[in-house]
Amino acid sequence: MLDTRFETRPETRRRALFVAPEPPYPRIGGGALRSASLLEYLAQSYAVDAILFHPPGMRVAVPHGLVERLDTIELPRHSKSYAARLLRNGDRLFRRSPPLLDRFGGFGAKITALLRDRPIYDLAVVEHFWCAPYHEQIGPRSRRTILDLHNIESAWHLGCGKVATWPMSAAYDVFHRAAMELERQWLPRYSLVLTTSAQDAERVRQVTPAASVAVYPNAIPWIDCRPRQEEDVIVFSGTLDYEPNRTAVRYFASQIWPILRQRWPALKWRLVGKNPETVQSYIAGDPRIVCTGLVEDAIAQLSTAKVAVVPLLSGSGTRLKIIEAWAAGTPVVSTTLGAEGLPRHDGENILLADDPARFAEAVSRLLASPSDRERIGCHGRRQYERELTWNVAWKALDKDLYPPPRQL
Repeated sequence: MLDTRFETRPETRRRALFVAPEPPYPRIGGGALRSASLLEYLAQSYAVDAILFHPPGMRVAVPHGLVERLDTIELPRHSKSYAARLLRNGDRLFRRSPPLLDRFGGFGAKITALLRDRPIYDLAVVEHFWCAPYHEQIGPRSRRTILDLHNIESAWHLGCGKVATWPMSAAYDVFHRAAMELERQWLPRYSLVLTTSAQDAERVRQVTPAASVAVYPNAIPWIDCRPRQEEDVIVFSGTLDYEPNRTAVRYFASQIWPILRQRWPALKWRLVGKNPETVQSYIAGDPRIVCTGLVEDAIAQLSTAKVAVVPLLSGSGTRLKIIEAWAAGTPVVSTTLGAEGLPRHDGENILLADDPARFAEAVSRLLASPSDRERIGCHGRRQYERELTWNVAWKALDKDLYPPPRQL
């Protein structure tokens, strides 16, 4: 539902266009949550038209009253088999085209036709770098354009390449360089580029100093504090076919979980997220590892765990999984990279550890100490309440979209 706690501005409603490569609803997963936050922000001050891409056969819907006009573009069906992915990525390497740009490309004529008879928009928001080239069609029909970067694509491929083995490391290097070339081409064309953190904003400036950049932090809607009913469980949450998450599960399963499994005989490790089949080879045969699959309420799962683990070795953006754990009051152990861009304070609202032994020791410290779990979980909850709700993020965005007039 539309969050009505944020006060609607008194000025006359203007018109905005919202374009996303995936439907924001249901609000499940980091990408959907971020996209939904921007769509609901726009709807408070603009009459919004939306163009949403979707997989074949999917029914697309948004909450009633959120948009005035909804147009959808169905993507072509494609196989997710290993052979098909290998063939697609081989073709991308040959063409030096980063993944997913081709998946969402080729619909320029369709978008032009959709926009042809509409008035000029006051603002257009494009979600994800994968849709950035549609500035060609959207820019002439909008007074201002905003590109929302969930990740910095070049940095994402660079990070994945550092932890991959050859030949995948070589493939990631090609995609890193190709993404950087496209970022230099498309980012300066937008009136404003949004990133999730100051670190990602600086990466954009290093790649293309001509781009205008602002930070729009990841956040989640307000969630009332729930009573905690701990189980003898640690939890990892996230879309499990997302490469940084797959790498994190492999790393934790091979180097950290064996230490914890031996030290804590009753402990279970719960994986929460869709597509668990993509990590089965790393966890097969262990009855103390439980996969829930996709759940509607990840925070309910997090609130029953003693510790949330975030053993990420690659990626970009900021981690909604940490924000959700903080909202649940669940203490978090993360790598430094996993917590990058968030207001984290080691030993206060999170524990940071960057090698397997120290990571296992940090988790064990929390498992052994209910008081430490409560203290760190409460600090995380307060951090969420202060800085990481939608209302707080919206007020930060206000300052970039509606800056005060300069004093003469």
